[in-house]
Amino acid sequence: MDPVIANDDGAYRDAREGETGRPLEVGEFYELLTERLESEYGRRHPRWIRGEIVKVYEKNHLYLDLADAGASSSAKRPILGAHCWSSQWQGLKRRLAAEGITLEAGRVVNVRGFVDLYAPSGRVGFTVIDVDVAALMGDAARRRAELIARLGDEGLLEANRTRPFPPVPLRVGLVASPQSEGYRDFTGQLLGSGLAFQIVVAPVTVQGERAAGELLGALRALDEAEVDVIALVRGGGSKGDLAAFDDEALARGIAAARTPVVTGIGHTGDESVADLVAHHHAITPTKLGEELVVTVTEWRRRHVVDNARRLDDAAVAIVEEAEAYLGERRRTVIFAVRDRLRAESRHLRRQREWLSLQSAHVLERAAQSLVSARRLLAAYDPARRLAQGWSIVTREDGSVVRARGDVAPAEVVQVRVSDGSFAARVLAGTSPEESGAG
Repeated sequence: MDPVIANDDGAYRDAREGETGRPLEVGEFYELLTERLESEYGRRHPRWIRGEIVKVYEKNHLYLDLADAGASSSAKRPILGAHCWSSQWQGLKRRLAAEGITLEAGRVVNVRGFVDLYAPSGRVGFTVIDVDVAALMGDAARRRAELIARLGDEGLLEANRTRPFPPVPLRVGLVASPQSEGYRDFTGQLLGSGLAFQIVVAPVTVQGERAAGELLGALRALDEAEVDVIALVRGGGSKGDLAAFDDEALARGIAAARTPVVTGIGHTGDESVADLVAHHHAITPTKLGEELVVTVTEWRRRHVVDNARRLDDAAVAIVEEAEAYLGERRRTVIFAVRDRLRAESRHLRRQREWLSLQSAHVLERAAQSLVSARRLLAAYDPARRLAQGWSIVTREDGSVVRARGDVAPAEVVQVRVSDGSFAARVLAGTSPEESGAG
């Protein structure tokens, strides 16, 4: 301990320095200390400091506890309380977010600023005016590369690709923000395709601190919903906007999913860890929708349209063959009928000629028979007999008297002779023998 000598007037002299004077008040000491610190490390002389973030807190302003990143023992590491006032922090925050960088415990950061001494608490602090974003980007890239390497070593980069992809993925689980352009681009492709897509939407926030957790929760919910495929969709943005899709827990969730997971995240050139772990990924949400439409359209073409076309061609061929057969049969029938008609016509002509001859013969025989009948009738004509002296006797009822017993005495009969008839009364009947004797 350096010797201190007191004078008779109450002043003190530092024996080592040889300086004398009254003792400094605490405030005066802090003023002196502040002056000395500011002359070397103050606002006009900012310095870069490297440290590991031990604790971080944000409420308009940013508060950091930085530890010596090079210390071997965490228990003995010096801690520096740093802060970045809101006026400076908002701009730095936007720069970090644009690159997808989040200040969190365990991250090593280079900050530029100056020392400040807060006398009421006796605390030495550090006011941050800049952050080495380039160094943090390198650190983020390193962390991302390490994550990809771990997932590869564990076989998780290929895990979801082993899930069989459905040939007709019509029931699509969609993890997206319904208010985003990516959502509209993706669903527009499916709904405008004319195919029977069914979209089961799990709405989420796709950027910010809560995004990774919401994405993982939605993924797990859809994995239990019996959809054909799960689509993770997000439109373009900065690296910070897409940071949630580099989350390790989300990557492991995709790898563990039983359902094939496809992604359409960002613009051309963006590739997230989720893309690498997914079954397959497209460069944009629009392209992902197009690919699903093409998959279903190709299946429909191969299994429905082509088969229908082949069936139609076969039906046309059968119909054409049947038409040709019917045409041939029609011609055959026409020719057969024509020939048959001609044959029947010849037959009818011959029959007509035969019938004409037969009719003439029949008429000739009938005429001859009529002549014979006339001769016979003439021979037996009653008029001839009457002319020969015969007569015909009839009763009143018109019946011919053929025998004596046909009439009775006193009965009036009609007697027909050659030139007429007269009535006669029967007096008595006589036998032929009696008539001859008389």
